[in-house]
Amino acid sequence: MGRIKTRMIKNLGKKLVKMYPDKFTTDFGHNKAVLKELGIIDSKKVRNKVAGYIVRLKKRELREAA
Repeated sequence: MGRIKTRMIKNLGKKLVKMYPDKFTTDFGHNKAVLKELGIIDSKKVRNKVAGYIVRLKKRELREAA
Protein backbone atom coordinates (compact mmCIF):
# COMPACT_ATOMS: atom_id res chain seq x y z
CA MET A 1 0.00 0.00 0.00
CA GLY A 2 1.12 3.52 -0.71
CA ARG A 3 1.44 6.41 1.66
CA ILE A 4 -1.54 8.71 2.02
CA LYS A 5 -1.01 12.41 1.29
CA THR A 6 -2.56 14.95 3.64
CA ARG A 7 -5.23 17.42 2.53
CA MET A 8 -2.69 20.27 2.73
CA ILE A 9 -0.29 18.52 0.31
CA LYS A 10 -3.09 17.74 -2.15
CA ASN A 11 -4.61 21.22 -2.04
CA LEU A 12 -1.22 22.89 -2.46
CA GLY A 13 -0.26 20.57 -5.33
CA LYS A 14 -3.53 21.14 -7.19
CA LYS A 15 -3.32 24.90 -6.65
CA LEU A 16 0.26 25.08 -7.96
CA VAL A 17 -0.51 22.95 -11.04
CA LYS A 18 -3.45 25.21 -11.80
CA MET A 19 -1.35 28.39 -11.35
CA TYR A 20 1.71 27.13 -13.27
CA PRO A 21 0.51 24.36 -15.64
CA ASP A 22 3.47 24.64 -18.04
CA LYS A 23 6.24 24.66 -15.38
CA PHE A 24 5.64 21.17 -13.96
CA THR A 25 6.34 17.81 -15.62
CA THR A 26 6.27 14.12 -14.72
CA ASP A 27 9.90 14.35 -13.50
CA PHE A 28 10.23 14.54 -9.70
CA GLY A 29 13.66 16.23 -9.75
CA HIS A 30 12.49 18.92 -12.14
CA ASN A 31 9.36 19.62 -10.07
CA LYS A 32 11.44 19.79 -6.90
CA ALA A 33 13.73 22.37 -8.50
CA VAL A 34 10.77 24.43 -9.74
CA LEU A 35 9.24 24.48 -6.26
CA LYS A 36 12.57 25.59 -4.79
CA GLU A 37 12.87 28.30 -7.47
CA LEU A 38 9.35 29.57 -6.76
CA GLY A 39 10.26 29.78 -3.07
CA ILE A 40 6.74 29.04 -1.87
CA ILE A 41 7.68 26.11 0.41
CA ASP A 42 10.54 26.40 2.90
CA SER A 43 10.42 22.89 4.35
CA LYS A 44 12.38 20.27 2.38
CA LYS A 45 10.09 17.46 3.53
CA VAL A 46 6.91 19.25 2.45
CA ARG A 47 8.51 20.35 -0.83
CA ASN A 48 9.39 16.72 -1.65
CA LYS A 49 5.87 15.53 -0.87
CA VAL A 50 4.28 18.25 -3.01
CA ALA A 51 6.71 17.54 -5.88
CA GLY A 52 5.80 13.85 -5.74
CA TYR A 53 2.09 14.59 -5.69
CA ILE A 54 2.47 16.92 -8.68
CA VAL A 55 4.13 14.06 -10.59
CA ARG A 56 1.08 11.95 -9.83
CA LEU A 57 -1.28 14.72 -11.01
CA LYS A 58 0.64 15.27 -14.25
CA LYS A 59 0.71 11.53 -15.04
CA ARG A 60 -3.03 11.34 -14.43
CA GLU A 61 -3.50 14.39 -16.70
CA LEU A 62 -1.53 12.71 -19.50
CA ARG A 63 -3.51 9.46 -19.15
CA GLU A 64 -6.84 11.28 -19.38
CA ALA A 65 -5.72 13.28 -22.41
CA ALA A 66 -4.83 10.11 -24.36
